Amino acid sequence: MVQREKAMDSNAITRAYFDELLVEMRHMDAVVPDTRLELYGETFATPVMTAALSHLKGKGGEGDGMVQMAEGAKTAGAVNWAGMGDEAQFDAIAASGARSIKIIKPYADETLVLSRLERAEAAGAFAVGMDLDHSFGANGQPDFVLGYTMRPRTMREIEGYVKRTRLPFIVKGVLSAVDAQKCLDAGVRGIVVSHHHGILPSAVPPLLVLPEIVRVVGGRIPVFVDCGVMNGMDVFKALALGATAVSVGRPVMNAVLENGAQGAADLLGEITAELAGAMARTASPDLRHIDRSVLWRRDGSRP
Repeated sequence: MVQREKAMDSNAITRAYFDELLVEMRHMDAVVPDTRLELYGETFATPVMTAALSHLKGKGGEGDGMVQMAEGAKTAGAVNWAGMGDEAQFDAIAASGARSIKIIKPYADETLVLSRLERAEAAGAFAVGMDLDHSFGANGQPDFVLGYTMRPRTMREIEGYVKRTRLPFIVKGVLSAVDAQKCLDAGVRGIVVSHHHGILPSAVPPLLVLPEIVRVVGGRIPVFVDCGVMNGMDVFKALALGATAVSVGRPVMNAVLENGAQGAADLLGEITAELAGAMARTASPDLRHIDRSVLWRRDGSRP
């Protein structure tokens, strides 16, 4: 077999960029920080959210881990996200009382997309959206996920979804200012800056492109960040660069498997406490006043 160099691992690049960013301390005039998040007219205890995961196994491999994750998010006062799954599962997720955002795959079958949108809204979803980064497979052909063919969407099609639902419509998989502007033009009410856990090799780290996206958005819609978030300091760095809130994926998966809903609640609480510690030691009183100038790169430059 011919040996050749492979493209760089996007997850390793993302982790390295998190670790490239350093934080200065500020103690004068500091106060006990307020981690509350205001989002779509509701208040949450934390900007630390679950990620839009799918097919989670519950505690000890038993039960529905997606429902357990939602129950944990509710206990923690956090926003819950839900990925791929059928309508009955999301009904159960919504019934947990968690304020949940349903992300729908870009199915080639448009009737499936519309039925999932309608069912999520009827179940009481907090918001809905689509992860456009699953449109194509690694070979450049339409993706095929668990028996379903996907396809890309135009800006006009996204605009149609926005108009079809009374809920905020969110696009996941935005990793450029170009797509951020198109989302604004389509009337989207939130974007997730994400490379879907390395779906594109050599992808730019979300935090590296985040400031440019934030400038384009200009505060008009929330900007969420996903991929590689492991602790409260990671969350703090994302918020300092302009994120509205941040999703945690892999650690939540492990917490649910180990201790179900309580595991998810405990983890979200621990990460929020770490965030509060970073806020306190940088004189950041609340989420709106985390000063980007506390961040440095290892080489002494500013991000």
